[in-house]
Amino acid sequence: PCLVGRVSYTGDLGYEIWVAPEYQRAAYQALVKAGEEFGIGLFGSRALNALRLEKNYGSWAREYRPIYGPVEAGLNRFVAYGKEADFIGKEGALAERKQGGKLRLRAFIVETTDADVIGDEAIWHDGVVRGWVTSGGYAHNSKTSVAMGYVPKEIADRPDGFEIEILGKRHAARIQSAPLFDANFERMRA
Repeated sequence: PCLVGRVSYTGDLGYEIWVAPEYQRAAYQALVKAGEEFGIGLFGSRALNALRLEKNYGSWAREYRPIYGPVEAGLNRFVAYGKEADFIGKEGALAERKQGGKLRLRAFIVETTDADVIGDEAIWHDGVVRGWVTSGGYAHNSKTSVAMGYVPKEIADRPDGFEIEILGKRHAARIQSAPLFDANFERMRA
């Protein structure tokens, strides 16, 4: 027995399958057998990371952590602010919504050819460190280096002036507001 959700962390049409531990092996074997004719194969966490970066999807424990509010993380559309029932964090979420938060999560294209960010690199704006990278890497399908990170809301929508420091060298970076892959979400809705 499995629960199947039409959810995709890759940014492409996909599903997540939830199964109790005692059924994992049987479910895996059934999927591999059924997928043989379609060339099903395995891929690793670095490939998954590259795919989610091309879709501007944040990850738990990097972009989405308790230290960032839903407005800052761009997740406020998922918060039921008007819900009558009390929920954990409601007071804080309402306060952040009212004052607007201090930061904004942004995706960046980084002009680099020999190294990519992994997290905790400095984000510079107009010659001053203004933010930090939460995660990133090479987006293989788009053949570009991508970083995600937080910057102050006052500069979060400025089109230029950003640099990201990698291994002691600053690299030009520009905000990537639309996903590099399936920007209109057509494939995911197929």
